[in-house]
Amino acid sequence: MNSLWEAAKRSPFLNSANCEAKMSTDNQLVANRTIAAAAAESYSCEYGSSKYYALCGVGGLLSCGITHTLVTPLDMVKCRIQTNPAKYKSIVTGFKVSVAEEGMRGLVRGWAPTAIGYSAQGVCKFGFYEAFKIIYANALGEENAYIYRTGLYLAASASAEFFADIALSPMEACKVRIQTMPGFPATLRAGAPLIYQQEGLNGFYKSLVPLWMRQIPYTMMKFACFEKTVELLYKHVVPKPRDQCTKGEQLVVTFAAGYIAGVFCAIVSHPADTVVSKMNAAKGSTAGETLKKLGLMGVWQGLTPRIIMIGTLTAAQWFIYDAVKVWLGLPRPPPPEMPESLKKKLAAAQQ
Repeated sequence: MNSLWEAAKRSPFLNSANCEAKMSTDNQLVANRTIAAAAAESYSCEYGSSKYYALCGVGGLLSCGITHTLVTPLDMVKCRIQTNPAKYKSIVTGFKVSVAEEGMRGLVRGWAPTAIGYSAQGVCKFGFYEAFKIIYANALGEENAYIYRTGLYLAASASAEFFADIALSPMEACKVRIQTMPGFPATLRAGAPLIYQQEGLNGFYKSLVPLWMRQIPYTMMKFACFEKTVELLYKHVVPKPRDQCTKGEQLVVTFAAGYIAGVFCAIVSHPADTVVSKMNAAKGSTAGETLKKLGLMGVWQGLTPRIIMIGTLTAAQWFIYDAVKVWLGLPRPPPPEMPESLKKKLAAAQQ
C-alpha cells in the first residue's frame, strides 16, 4: 500500500496534491492547473493513501449496493425475459405475470444476494480503479498519460473489474437462480447452501467467464465514457470552468455524464448479460452451448429494460460515488488538462 501511496504522489493526474490541501505558493493543487477554490478546502486524507483507497471503496459499496438493490424488480423482469421469453414477452407483461403469480412481494426476489454481491463488487470496482489509474498514469508519465488517457481509463477499469467480478460471481449465481428457476428457494440463506450441495464451488463460479465478458466491457465503457463525457461537458456545455461551479452543479454534470455512459454500457454488455442469465438458470450449461441456443437475435432479449435499468443505475452510481467523495472530504481532481511541457512541444513543432 505504501508503494501505491508513493505512486500517487508521482501521478501525472495529481502529482502535487494532498488531502490537507497544502498549497504551493502559486496555489496549484494539480500540476499546471490553477484551482482557486481548492485553496480554501481541507481534506480528510492524503491522496493515494490507504485511507483514500478505503474511503473510495466505501463510496463504491454505497453506489453499487444501493442502486442495484433498488432496481431489483426491473432486474428480475429483465432476467425472466432473457430466460423465458415465451412467458415474459415484454416489461409490462413480465411485471403483470410476476405480480399475478407471486404478488408484489415477488418483485423483490433476490434482493439479498443483489445487495451483498454488488456491494462487494462496488468496493473492488471503484477502489481498484482509483489504484490502477494512479499506477498506470505514473508508469506512462505525465505527457503520455494525457495523450493516451482514454486507453488509461480503459486499462484501469478493466483491471479493476477483473477482481470485482470474482467478488460478485457467487451472489450473482444465487440471485439469478432465485429469480428465474421454478422451485428454487426464495431466500439466500436457503439457496446458497443448496447450490453448494448440488454443484460445489463450481456452482458459484461456473458463469465467471461470461460475467467477465459482460462486466469488463461494461465497466470499460462506464469509466472511459464517463471520464470523457465529463471532460466534454465542461469544455463545450457547462458555461463556466469546473472550479467555478458549486459542488451541486458539479454533481449535476456527474449525473448527466453517468446516464450517457450507462446507455452505451447497456448496449455493449447486453449479449454477455443474456448468456449469464441463461447459464445460471440452466444446470450444467456452458457459455458456448448457451450462446448457440440463443442465436444472434436471442442475445438481445431484454435490451430495452436493461437500457432503462443500466442508464439510470449508472447515472445514480456516479452521482452517489461523487457525493460520497464530497461528504467524506476526498480530493476530486478536475478533468485532465494538457501539461505545459506538451504545450511547449506542440508550439515549437508548429513554428
